[in-house]
Amino acid sequence: MLCAKQKSIFINFKSVKCLSNVFSRLLSTQTVQNVINLNNNKYESDDYSNLTPKIMSYLGRNIYLQKNHPLSMMRQKIIKYFYQEYSNPKGTPLFSVYDRLSPVVSTKQNFDYLLIPPNHPSRAKSDCYYINREYMLRGHCTAHQLDLLRSGLDNFLIVGDVYRRDEIDSTHFPVFHQVDAVRVVHNDKLFKNNPDLEIFEKEFVNNDIAAIGSSDKCIDQVKQPCHTVEAVKLIEHEMKNVLEGMVKAIFGKTLKHRWVDAFFPFTQPSWELEIFHKGKWVEILGAGVMRNQILKRAGVDNSIGYAFGLGLERLAMILYEIPDIRLFWSKDSGFLNQFDESDLKKIFKYKPVSQYPQCANDISFWLPTELPIEAFSPNDFYDLVRNIAGDIAEQVTLYDKFTHPKTGRNSLCFRIVYRHMERTLTQKEVNEIHSNIGKSIVDKYGVTIR
Repeated sequence: MLCAKQKSIFINFKSVKCLSNVFSRLLSTQTVQNVINLNNNKYESDDYSNLTPKIMSYLGRNIYLQKNHPLSMMRQKIIKYFYQEYSNPKGTPLFSVYDRLSPVVSTKQNFDYLLIPPNHPSRAKSDCYYINREYMLRGHCTAHQLDLLRSGLDNFLIVGDVYRRDEIDSTHFPVFHQVDAVRVVHNDKLFKNNPDLEIFEKEFVNNDIAAIGSSDKCIDQVKQPCHTVEAVKLIEHEMKNVLEGMVKAIFGKTLKHRWVDAFFPFTQPSWELEIFHKGKWVEILGAGVMRNQILKRAGVDNSIGYAFGLGLERLAMILYEIPDIRLFWSKDSGFLNQFDESDLKKIFKYKPVSQYPQCANDISFWLPTELPIEAFSPNDFYDLVRNIAGDIAEQVTLYDKFTHPKTGRNSLCFRIVYRHMERTLTQKEVNEIHSNIGKSIVDKYGVTIR
């Protein structure tokens, strides 16, 4: 399912604004290739193409499968828990695991199949990495949900890398990793002790997909119109009991937690699970009762299901006390040798190898005269910085906005903090990188450096 940016599987839909077509053409990162080669496949680029070489370099790294890597250890903890919780009388796990699915998906898989409306802000070029108008790098592992359901699966976990254009700081990165899950329960198993009960309301016609309504109107936290209250309460009880058990298995039985109402296009009712960490509540996963429209499109009848998703980085940063998300991509043995998957029950606490100093530089520029200040997407600038500075860009902050009182021209100032994770940067090399960023923003967007 979707993550709320770095929080879990769900996208934060409220804060994103769609740009007009004019400003999208001006501001969205454009590929210079006519043909894009990904995973041995060729894709024609178009006006939606916004992949950068830096983002493409992360494809195939698969650090969540790397031996003794903290993300791999967290992945194994979750899989092991579900294997133990769900098994048949012979002890065979009911859940199957898919952790090597290609991150290249169609826009239909990423949005349409999950009931996300065509005009939804989560589709914006400022938020997603598009190969072209038809294909993209998945924004969440939920993109594979419908295909797996259509293949006949009813209990599965999906693990993989997902891609979002995002801000730059210690908890955000354009590539992160998710675990998504689906469990579908058929009527006879849900009500095995109460055979007179039903999943669907008597007046509901289960072959009428349109009867369920559009996703943007799916706000009732009690149930979907098609479901009976009894069916929803049973599947909700199972889901919450299992997920509470999972976080306690990871963080300890004394963990404080709470459920908060939420809204996602593909589940109803929906919740977020929060844990109390370092004096504040932190959201770690999103979950809910699956929209019956999705099950029906997958050919699943007379059933109800739940789905959830979480971000591996968020859980690993809390459990192992890892302070910076960039560390997960480190190849430094000083970091990687601190973890050992031979004992998943042991809690390893990250110890800094060294604390290298920061270098902070500001960059200010006038926007083109025809461009309103609110139309400039900071994510475009963040992507440009990543492409030039790579992972040594520790944080980028929109520091100031200014409109000249006489000319009406708009100016932006960004503060870029540079820090290498494995050595000390010299001011000379920082200045060179910073200068290249300035030249690139001028060439790409026609701004004027102040």
